[in-house]
Amino acid sequence: MTRIPGNERDIIEQAIYLPMLLTVLQRDLSVVEQSPFKLKKPYRHLIEHTMREVQKELAEVKRYLHKNNIRVERMKSDEIFTMYLFLYKGYEEHHNYFNPRLRNKVEELLNFYLGAAPLKEGARRAALGDKHKANFDEAVPSNHSKATNFNTL
Repeated sequence: MTRIPGNERDIIEQAIYLPMLLTVLQRDLSVVEQSPFKLKKPYRHLIEHTMREVQKELAEVKRYLHKNNIRVERMKSDEIFTMYLFLYKGYEEHHNYFNPRLRNKVEELLNFYLGAAPLKEGARRAALGDKHKANFDEAVPSNHSKATNFNTL
C-alpha cells in the first residue's frame, strides 16, 4: 500500500514523464533537421517552443519535489516494466510501470503540449494528473492557455 497521496504521486509521475517527453522532442528535432523538408524552420520552432514549455514545467516539478523532500530514481528496466524508487518524506516505495503505459502517457503529453488536445482545464488535469490540481497549481502556473492553434494559421 502506498503512503503517497494521489496529488503528490501525480507530481512524482510528471518527474518520470516530462524527461521522456523531452527525449522524444529532441529526437524529433534531429529528424526535422536531417529531413528533406523545404521549410524546416516552422517545424523546428514548434518543437523548440514545446521543449521550452516542457522544460519550464519540469523545473517547477523538480522545485516542488525538492521543497517537499521527494525523490524519484529509475531502478531497473526490462522489455515489459520499468521500476522506479520513490523516496517520499523518509519512506521508500518501489513502483513498476508498464512500458506501453509510459509510452502512452508521453504521447498524451505530446498531444497536449503541441495543442492537439483541447486546452481546457479538464484536459490539462487529464494530461498532468487530475488529482493534484490544488497543490500543483500553486507550484506550476498555467500558461498553456496562450498556446497557438496552428490549425487556424
